Amino acid sequence: PGAWSPPSYSSVPPSAPAREGNGRGLGLPASQQACGWEEAVGDDRLIHERDLAWLQQADAVVAEVTQPSLGVGYELGRAVALNKRILCLFRPQSGRVLSAMIRGAADGSRIQVWDYEEGEVEALLDRYFEADPPGQVAAAPDPTT
Repeated sequence: PGAWSPPSYSSVPPSAPAREGNGRGLGLPASQQACGWEEAVGDDRLIHERDLAWLQQADAVVAEVTQPSLGVGYELGRAVALNKRILCLFRPQSGRVLSAMIRGAADGSRIQVWDYEEGEVEALLDRYFEADPPGQVAAAPDPTT
């Protein structure tokens, strides 16, 4: 396998129909590109409701936070409100600075922020979930040990 690179964020599962850009950044399905904005808003509402349902069902949330994203920030805020376990992964080598709202939310237990380098993600996730299997609440490991 090649080197791991962080996936681009998408709330649409791999089984969802492919979307095509419409030149305005909406990413609507091709069948809806000729429709009015009301349909786009309806589609956005369905995606929002579906993603919130997934969030409510989740035992833990893992977010790659190197690339700033309003959607990821919104979902993290909702996850905090739902008292979910949260692991944020940040790649300092990107040259970016992580938002203080993310880094400052880390409490070392329920909300954690781990810096990582490419190639470490699978091992970090294994370590995180082995120490705190879904459904349990316990202190998570220090990723540097």
